[in-house]
Amino acid sequence: MPNMQAEKTPVREQDPKVRARNFEEVSSCYTDAEAKNEAERCLNCKNSPCVGGCPVGVRIPEFIAKIREGDVAAAYDVIKTTNGLPAVCGRVCPQESQCESKCVRGIKGEPVGIGRLERYCADYMAEKAPKPEKSAPNGHKVAVIGSGPSGLSCASDLAKLGYAVTVFEAFHTAGGVLMYGIPEFRLPKATVQREIDGLKALGVEIKTDMVIGKILSVDELFASGYEAVFIGTGAGLPNFMGIGGESLVGVFSANEYLTRTNLMKAYLDDYDTPISKNRRVAVVGGGNVAMDAARSALRLGAEKVFIVYRRSSEEMPARREEVHHASEEGIEFKYLTNPVEILGDEGGKVRAVKCQRMELTEPDQSGRRGVRPIEGSEFEIEVDAVIMAIGTSPNPLIRSTTPGLETNRRGCFVVDENMLTSREGVYAGGDAVTGAATVILAMGAGKSAAKAIDEYIRSNEK
Repeated sequence: MPNMQAEKTPVREQDPKVRARNFEEVSSCYTDAEAKNEAERCLNCKNSPCVGGCPVGVRIPEFIAKIREGDVAAAYDVIKTTNGLPAVCGRVCPQESQCESKCVRGIKGEPVGIGRLERYCADYMAEKAPKPEKSAPNGHKVAVIGSGPSGLSCASDLAKLGYAVTVFEAFHTAGGVLMYGIPEFRLPKATVQREIDGLKALGVEIKTDMVIGKILSVDELFASGYEAVFIGTGAGLPNFMGIGGESLVGVFSANEYLTRTNLMKAYLDDYDTPISKNRRVAVVGGGNVAMDAARSALRLGAEKVFIVYRRSSEEMPARREEVHHASEEGIEFKYLTNPVEILGDEGGKVRAVKCQRMELTEPDQSGRRGVRPIEGSEFEIEVDAVIMAIGTSPNPLIRSTTPGLETNRRGCFVVDENMLTSREGVYAGGDAVTGAATVILAMGAGKSAAKAIDEYIRSNEK
């Protein structure tokens, strides 16, 4: 009999006052009993609407059924047939707007905690899962540029098909946004490293400190024997507002701030990472990156942190869970507030951010409400640092060094339904195509590209 409790089995969380000053994970993993209890809430629907909501098509009812049976290893194996990064996705995927949004149990209560169960399987098997075996080589070589979620997913699927895959990573550590962008308290780096080690066990070669477009061009990759190239370089070029004062000391892009914190380990005392220790911090933006930056600033010692967002809480794109956690930790939300200038002191350092209050307008044809400023409503927030988290764009390096590679007005690669760019044999996916999006959507693009690359290379054999 299914467990008909209306609410998800809760997870244990650190006390907000305690966790606001450490970088340990906020939420704990389910215990065996908790996981079984939650798994028994699944109705094992005939049409499996949850699967349709997953960008990589995880066979959700099947793996949950294995948890109910007490066979966690089998559940993990089911997940791994479609998802190469379950420990990551179980933590950072927006399940509430994807698989869980389709769950029938959500009609009269809360949906099944699919993400929590996925994390449980991955964490349970972390030290128990056997190393993946290399597939028999098929004699073909593929280059993957970028080791973020789309690149890792593409490389994994191709390696399983027998391809000799080389991943070229610009940074000194593989993992892309999983390593530099998402804080330790949401995604432990040891967890990401385990997934990367699994990829290496499949035979994938990862070359770090390789800036494609400078050290090697895409054309030079083809000339050296690679038969196809996948570009998964993400969207790492930060956007700014173009307001006065953005060049003051104490103004950061969220990209830089989080990279220094995460990849360069500024959160650990035994690393001499140059990062400013600020007293009062304003983070501009309303997405998950803004939440990550604000919560990191708090953990790095800030006394007060503000989220400054030009729309209302209803329009805020960040995950509800992240907003809830940030609020619990004492971060103050300034809704319907828009920065108009960053003010500095005589030494050229940030002393305040000048803001203007906004009001919502009527919805447009898309249903989204606009905003307009309220005249005479300017005010100042005293801060000594401002972090801009208002979006990113793809780095122009590869498009500027690869003739014939088409991009759109935002600098994103233009691809067809098979992730093929305007250049034969060159595929792209993830944030480099869509702009900043989610980990799981990037993974889905990597999987689609791997399938298309396999078909392309095999068609050339004939």
